[in-house]
Amino acid sequence: MNEVEWMPRQPKAEDLRVGLISWAGSYLTFETYKNTVTATAKGLGRRQTWEILVSNKHDTQAVVRLRGLQGFYLLCEADGSLCYGRPRTSHHGCFLIRFHRSGKWTLQCIISGRYLESDGEDVFCTSRALSAYHMWTPRPALHIHVILYSPLNHCYARADPTMGRVWVDAPVPCLKECGFLLHFQDGCYHLETSAHTFLSHLDQLVSQPSTQTAFHMQVRPGGLVALSDGEGGMLYPQGTRRLLSLGSNPHGGEEWLILQHCPTWVSLRSKTRKFLSVVYDVEVCAASEHVTPMSLFQFECDNKSLTLQLRSANGCYLAQRHHRRVMADGHQLESEAFFRMHWNCGRIILQSPSGRFLGIAANGLLMASATIPGPNEEFGIRLANRPFLALRGRYGYVGTSSEHDLLQCNMDQPDCIHLLPCRQGIYHFQAQGGSFWSITSFGTFRPWGKFALNFGIELQGSNLLTVLAPNGFYMRSDRSGTLLADSEDITKECIWEF
Repeated sequence: MNEVEWMPRQPKAEDLRVGLISWAGSYLTFETYKNTVTATAKGLGRRQTWEILVSNKHDTQAVVRLRGLQGFYLLCEADGSLCYGRPRTSHHGCFLIRFHRSGKWTLQCIISGRYLESDGEDVFCTSRALSAYHMWTPRPALHIHVILYSPLNHCYARADPTMGRVWVDAPVPCLKECGFLLHFQDGCYHLETSAHTFLSHLDQLVSQPSTQTAFHMQVRPGGLVALSDGEGGMLYPQGTRRLLSLGSNPHGGEEWLILQHCPTWVSLRSKTRKFLSVVYDVEVCAASEHVTPMSLFQFECDNKSLTLQLRSANGCYLAQRHHRRVMADGHQLESEAFFRMHWNCGRIILQSPSGRFLGIAANGLLMASATIPGPNEEFGIRLANRPFLALRGRYGYVGTSSEHDLLQCNMDQPDCIHLLPCRQGIYHFQAQGGSFWSITSFGTFRPWGKFALNFGIELQGSNLLTVLAPNGFYMRSDRSGTLLADSEDITKECIWEF
């Protein structure tokens, strides 16, 4: 089989969402109880998240609509007031966004020609004379754990802890070194590697964030971003090895990177403790005792239907073929490449489109043979590119707060949860200081326990999971902001983005 070039996925809705920060540092917010729009919130939550729907785009401007997570649009009325609803005409709710060199946006109502502005609390469109009050800073609203793709070089950024550098040289983003944490602080961004070092203006990885690790960001609809030092230097791949470093002369748009949520890569292990691997280009068998790049699979799951696709590092998907064999030669849209996902005590069971379950044949090949699943059809699954979790729920990230001694679930920035694999589906949760998560009799958590406890993880989507706590209940986010483990069933509040 000819080698298939790894194709980056198309942007998802989450990649196109932003928060808009006013000159006063507050976010454009939909107020549910009044059906109005304000700029009073100090953090980025669900009501401050807007999807940018582009109808016409140029280099320095675009015609867009802003849609909230509830499905309604930001609308400008004839008197200059703003509301939240559905457009009544083809131009109702359309804004002309201009991208300024500072990284800020201005939004001009197409119908009235007036600019979106805020007085620090209320939002309105009344002025045609541009001023600082009309400037809005876009903040990407996707999860903090990201990958950076260079469309010009067709490669992903990769941290190199040995050399203390970041290279743009990974054709497939399956390594943990391709994942970065994008921290937002005081209007700037800090890029943290999976080894918890930070990219600096000196092109080196340093141990602590500082003004030398703070980058300004320009954002374009569609997930395109460009990072700069604010003094004329742009971050882009340079040299034959494509070192990601600051320079003043990017060519052909090489400073633009596509920002996407870090994908989930897993390894699968049979009951004989052999890893599923792709061999001879397309055959899939349980042959390797060690994890190799060809035993890693991108986990692409529809959380509503629980149908799963496994994408190999060769760029193709696992698919059922003739004689019930499963091969790594499938394509994204063909029905034979979709499998039904079941869980059993931390192990995953995969059901083919024919209704048969995947298992390992006597010759080691992956086959869809069994009509009833047994131990041979159960696979151990482990996160391959996630040494830690950054969990985001309905009300924010999971982290610690100086105002509380319990772990909170409404934070603007997460605390990393380091994963110590115990057995299939079971992990110990370790806090950043080296202590372990502990649980109280009330189902709340503290991050300074002395002993490791067992937490069960089950994947519920491409970047979604549930956590079964040591007390036997599912961990969930609570409106009060306190992280709890008290749910017997999986509800929306039990689903965590990671």
